This record gives sequence, C-alpha cells and structure tokens, in this order.
Amino acid sequence: MAIQVICPGCHTRFKVGDEHAGKSGACPKCKGEIKIPELGDEVVIHAPEMEAGAKDAKGRNVLKPIKRKETKFSTNIFVMVAGGVLLSVVIAFLLGRSDIKDTWVLALGAILLGPPLAYAGYTFLRDDELGVYQGTDVLIRSLACGWVYALLWGVYVYVGWNVFGEDAFKSGLEMLHLSILSGLVMGIGTFAAYVSFDLEPISAFFHYALYFLVTVLLRFVMDLPFLPGMKD
Repeated sequence: MAIQVICPGCHTRFKVGDEHAGKSGACPKCKGEIKIPELGDEVVIHAPEMEAGAKDAKGRNVLKPIKRKETKFSTNIFVMVAGGVLLSVVIAFLLGRSDIKDTWVLALGAILLGPPLAYAGYTFLRDDELGVYQGTDVLIRSLACGWVYALLWGVYVYVGWNVFGEDAFKSGLEMLHLSILSGLVMGIGTFAAYVSFDLEPISAFFHYALYFLVTVLLRFVMDLPFLPGMKD
C-alpha cells in the first residue's frame, strides 16, 4: 500500500511504499528531511454504509420517498364554494324581503354553511409540510369543524344574553360588549380550526374568520344587524 507524504519544506506531494513507514529521509525535490508517517497514522476514508430500507434481489432500494403535495388553487372547489355562498346570499336576500326571519332559519343556514366553508378554508390554508387529509378523514373533520363554528353563534347569544342581560341584548349592546363576545367566539373558533386541521395559529384564525365574515354578510343581506345584539 502506498503512503501519501507531504514535504514540510516545499509542500511537494508524493507516494512511497509502505515498507518505508516510520522512517526519515530526504525530499526528492528540495532535499529537506521528511518523516514518513506510520501506517496507523493514515486517515482511512470508508465508503458510505448501505442505506437502510428494504432491498430487492440486486441490492437496490425498493422504498421510494414520499412526495410532498403542494397547496394548489382548485378551480372546481372555488366554483362550488362560491356557488354555494352566492346561492345562500340570494336565499338570504329573499328571506330579508319576506316575513320569515325566525331564529331557526339563521341556525339552519349557519349549520349548512359550516362544513363546506371549513373544507374550502382548509384547501387554501393548509401547511404544505404536512400530509393532506383526504376522503372520509377530511369529510369528518370538515363536518365537525363546521358544526362547531355554527354552535359558536349559539355560544355568542347565550353568553351575551346571560352576562349582559336580556334587556340590554334586545335593545342593543355597547361596542365593548360586542367586541368581547366576538373575541370570545373568534378565540374558540381559531382553536377548533387548529385542532381539526393541524393549521398554524394564524391560519386557523383566518380559517374561522372566513366563516364568521360570510355569516355576518348573510345577516346583513337579510336586513338584520351585522351581529346579534347590535343596535339597528
């Protein structure tokens, strides 16, 4: 085995046989004295170890890396959600011009809009670094998250009614009280989106904000105050 030697004087590189290991001698170029290293002093570079994983009969890896799926704008999803929201706006407009403004109508609209808006928001706001929820998994999460969003309107009314009083809620709450109620449901809604879809906190906030703004818009179209308990 040849030994790599570097002259400390002229820095010339050359090879000598392993029988000269540990000996001293003159550099062939500058004639300066050099000491040939021992065999044990050499740095041995090993070939990379075999990669872990299943192999085929020829020793090749049979496992393939999982490709990351990037968030892409889906025209089909956009058309379906936009169509559903537009239909809801038309229905709300017609109801606003009629005598039908019962609470059950608002509750039904909030429940029906929850899951599709939850699914649409997830497709736009999900983290590319995480796996994609699909099939039954995303359906269950969208239903659960959307219905929690609808339930939060009940929480809003219940807390406002019991904390600030029935008369104050009917006559119209102060802006501070409305801000407290809105902040309460926004916080719970953000947490629901965070748990349901593994979103980042800021993305979870915008996820619930999408639903909140759409339902507020529908109240306005129905010729109702933007928020329950708001003065006309």
